[in-house]
Amino acid sequence: MADEQTLGRVYHAIMSGFVENGRAPHYTELAVAFGVTAEAAFELQRGMLDEFGGPHWADPGSGLIACFDPFSNIPTQYRISIDGEQKWYGE
Repeated sequence: MADEQTLGRVYHAIMSGFVENGRAPHYTELAVAFGVTAEAAFELQRGMLDEFGGPHWADPGSGLIACFDPFSNIPTQYRISIDGEQKWYGE
């Protein structure tokens, strides 16, 4: 398991992905950002979700981020708009 500081950086990278792009980064994008293999990035993502738990979870089949409070990576009826731009969904 990664140390708490690394897991915090993974959390920040995922949250930043939502804020900047309206979606969670794929673990292959995390791999590039952290300079690790896709498999290692997937394990970092899973470790962060296991450690922080709560309203953050991944699809059990694909391992892709589904929900990362307060954002949803899956379109929902809860649309979030800022300054007229709607690119986020709430959970």
